[in-house]
Amino acid sequence: MRELRRDLAQAGRYLTQSLRLMVGVPDYGSYLAHHQATHPDRPAMTYEEFFRERQAARYSARVGKCC
Repeated sequence: MRELRRDLAQAGRYLTQSLRLMVGVPDYGSYLAHHQATHPDRPAMTYEEFFRERQAARYSARVGKCC
């Protein structure tokens, strides 16, 4: 029963992450893991900084382009 609960919880986390990515909400946990692994000497962005940076990257890339 414990394994079933663990598996359902993991499936719920995957589903939540997938839904967030589908609607354009970036995954802060993945960012933190990547940042710690590749840039441990630099401070990580706060969630608010991360969210603003991702939104700017998503929407500013299309400004002024036809396609």
